[in-house]
Amino acid sequence: MSEAQPWLDSHCHVTADEFAEDRSQVMERASSQGVGTMIAIGAGYGVDHNARAVALAAEDERVFATVGVHPHDADQLDDDARGKIRGWLDAPRVVAVGECGLDYFYENSPRQAQRETFAWHVELARELDLPVSIHVRDRGAEAYEELLDIWQACGRGEVRGVLHCYTHDLAFARRALAKELMISFSGILTFKKDRGLRGVAAELPLERLLVETDAPLLAPEGHRGRRNEPAHVALVGAALAAAQDRPVEQVARQTASNARSLFQLPEARG
Repeated sequence: MSEAQPWLDSHCHVTADEFAEDRSQVMERASSQGVGTMIAIGAGYGVDHNARAVALAAEDERVFATVGVHPHDADQLDDDARGKIRGWLDAPRVVAVGECGLDYFYENSPRQAQRETFAWHVELARELDLPVSIHVRDRGAEAYEELLDIWQACGRGEVRGVLHCYTHDLAFARRALAKELMISFSGILTFKKDRGLRGVAAELPLERLLVETDAPLLAPEGHRGRRNEPAHVALVGAALAAAQDRPVEQVARQTASNARSLFQLPEARG
């Protein structure tokens, strides 16, 4: 992949402890594989972990950050956490609220706390005119339906966002696209047993899609069982290109452009 058409990893946790020993090498490997930009997700490891993503974005021009409370930590959203999040969102290279949402698969926080926390994030994003990075997971459809209801009620059609690591069905994806949401695919798209996900990807408009690694999680086929890295986002993009029968270069260019538009990023370097 040429420097003129770099990949953009729209969702990765590069400040996670799994990268503590070799983060600089991980970042360099990403660059060497044509990953021009990474969106570092601050949420997922407790409220205070957001500060690491904000700091990394300030230090590294390849990185932008998001700030929020993961649904696993929804019961941690108190007044102190709200104040911290608002403060971090003022940082110049923080480009989105999240990741936030509903997770009824694990239910590490009570459902009501998750709903209230997600609603707060959406209202905050509307107030600040920021996009939202959204996590949703369930064994059935309940979390998806409730999430879309909250999105519509609190966003009022004025907020943009992305459903990260999408694994649900085509019908819901189309409904989400109609509600100012984009769809992001992760390494799951590459799995031999993809549970029909490549079929979903094949039917969606490329101009509304993103690619991500969710590193250090969800390593793509050929790397499963090992730590994932942003360098592997090209493997996700290749799977998307195959599903849509498009050139890989087109997918790299379009998904990066989509992410830059969603997160209001400057044009790619180089």
